Amino acid sequence: MLILDPIGDLLTRIRNGQKARKEFVDVPVSKEREAVLKVLVNEGYLSGYTKEKDKQEFDILRVQLKYSSGGGAIQMIKRVSKPGKRVYASVRTLRPVYNGLGISILSTSKGVLTDVQAREFSVGGEVLCSVF
Repeated sequence: MLILDPIGDLLTRIRNGQKARKEFVDVPVSKEREAVLKVLVNEGYLSGYTKEKDKQEFDILRVQLKYSSGGGAIQMIKRVSKPGKRVYASVRTLRPVYNGLGISILSTSKGVLTDVQAREFSVGGEVLCSVF
């Protein structure tokens, strides 16, 4: 299966998995997906992820979803930069998501970072998604 937007596919699988109250979701392996998952785990939006093999011996990332107080830990996850319209932000134009309650995930020259980390390192980059 050809996936033109791997990050968008990852976010959709997480969103659909939480709506269906799944314990985990499986996504194909890529370095960019793994970097985004690492940020989401470090920020406490997901319980964790592991690399495994599926029935056909392909590598997958098994993402453990996190739930709190009757709902998913992720209230909203939205793709910002899309393949048809890339969105870039400098350090000066980065704004807090929901007054600091959420995060933006950026792809920078220092790696995949949150908006807070990007301000600390004083780097801008492509805004991949926003999470609340």
